[in-house]
Amino acid sequence: MEYIALGKSNLLVSRTAFGAQALDKIEDSDIAFQMIRMAYDDGVNFFDTSTKTPESERRLGKALCDVRENVFIATKSAARNGGELAIDIDVSLRNLGTSYLDLYQLENPETLPKAGDGSEIIEKLNELKSSGLVRHFGVVTESMDVAERVLYSDSGWETIQFPFNMLCPENIENLARRFYEKDIGFIAMRPLCGGVLTNLPLALGYFLPFENVVPVWGARSPDELQQILYFTKNPPRLDEQFYAEADKIREFFN
Repeated sequence: MEYIALGKSNLLVSRTAFGAQALDKIEDSDIAFQMIRMAYDDGVNFFDTSTKTPESERRLGKALCDVRENVFIATKSAARNGGELAIDIDVSLRNLGTSYLDLYQLENPETLPKAGDGSEIIEKLNELKSSGLVRHFGVVTESMDVAERVLYSDSGWETIQFPFNMLCPENIENLARRFYEKDIGFIAMRPLCGGVLTNLPLALGYFLPFENVVPVWGARSPDELQQILYFTKNPPRLDEQFYAEADKIREFFN
């Protein structure tokens, strides 16, 4: 497993991240537990979930409780003010059974908060960081405008999570490179474009040249996860054939 520093946070995370939000859709909790431990045993140390899926948080926390010091847990809040944020983090800490979060992310804000804007979100995030409840904080967004504002913000954002996959246009690739230049960690959501992409080796290989990008894979079964882990360890060669096949897929969808 390859590990990289997630921007200025300096979290040394696996380049394959486990997206845990779908765990609540797995009926058998033992299978969910098995998947989390399968990923961990294979070297995955970065797990991402959300306050919106409390059962996923609970399952993740239970599966990782005995190895908590070896992993990085990220979760998200869609809070719109500091008061809501304080409630959400208490819920997440309780669900995950942990005393701190490695990365706390503000999910899909309409506009990017800043200090003194009346929302008290930045003030609350800094308070949580000072108290040790949160080690680092970032933003999850699908808005290019919000992403651009993160690039030039002085509010201390350390990561961004943004839709990114091989079907994205060139300006998204350039966005990822610009975050690298700013030393802000870039987490790629929807690496399979919501299930549209089915060629996993191509989809995974696409990320290899982007050394700062960490894709979050949301496997829904042990078989899916096993494939992701296999191709993580056995990535495709980035040769002429790879790029020809990638171009074919892009042309088909675009």
